[in-house]
Amino acid sequence: MNIPQNTPLVYVSFSAEISPIPTETLIATMANCANLKVKQVYLLISTAGGNVMNGMNLYNVLKGMPFELTTHNTGNVDSIGNVIFLAGAKRYACQNSTFMFHGVGFNVGNNNLRFEEKFLKERLDGILNDQRRIGAVIAERTKLPKEEIAALFTEAATKDARYVIDKGIAHEIRDVNIPDGVPIISLVFQRQGV
Repeated sequence: MNIPQNTPLVYVSFSAEISPIPTETLIATMANCANLKVKQVYLLISTAGGNVMNGMNLYNVLKGMPFELTTHNTGNVDSIGNVIFLAGAKRYACQNSTFMFHGVGFNVGNNNLRFEEKFLKERLDGILNDQRRIGAVIAERTKLPKEEIAALFTEAATKDARYVIDKGIAHEIRDVNIPDGVPIISLVFQRQGV
């Protein structure tokens, strides 16, 4: 899509997991908007979460962009997706959207994996470090105290739009309303196993 230089507003639709290809594609799209001197980017987001490293990278890059970023949960914002959502200066949630919080973990797919003290200590240290980083972002960008943030990691709960408004995660419950004629970039990814 060709977007003219100095376009005042662009909508970007992102509905994908947080993994290398979707993350790099979204960063490239946002960099293109910045290079074109777009004034405001409105990110429609729905994600089941994914990789902490990619999510933290995306959060930091989005916050550093030279345009005003608005994020809008259009379905589910889960796991590390909450950090990405918090990159928005303005943050909205659809009435029926949800936000799921849980602690960081790791998958074990190899049956020959050997669990030794050193391995477990390294994994636990990585998990606790990632939770500290995620918790720091949540504390900085919301009204949640550290005790409630720690509880979000252990309770693994899905929260509704009213909860996130009360806690300052989102600023307002509102429907998506794309103005006529505004450029829309829809990022489409091939689903694994499809």
